[in-house]
Amino acid sequence: MFERIKEKIALKSDPESPRYRRFMAQRVCGHHIKYVTERENDVDKVIGREGGINIRDDVLTVFASSDIVFKANVTELQTSELMSRDGVVFTGPDLISGKERSIIVHFVNYIK
Repeated sequence: MFERIKEKIALKSDPESPRYRRFMAQRVCGHHIKYVTERENDVDKVIGREGGINIRDDVLTVFASSDIVFKANVTELQTSELMSRDGVVFTGPDLISGKERSIIVHFVNYIK
């Protein structure tokens, strides 16, 4: 019960606040990845398959295809879920390339 109350309070808060950004990143942490895409020149390109999302020391890491495909500070990262809730969009400065990137992570669908 208290978990739902905390979630509602966090979602009603300012999306630009570090608290909200940290909450959204922790919400998707631990999900298994089916594949990761990045849009370049209006074309979606698959940049990785089968992996996971982890947070360590306030740095979110997307691991796919036996490689780190995206790494960003949680407080600088915009996170938004897909309407189907089968994935998430991460937008922010990538610590690996040093560029502003936007990637779409699609989750593995488990039947519950």
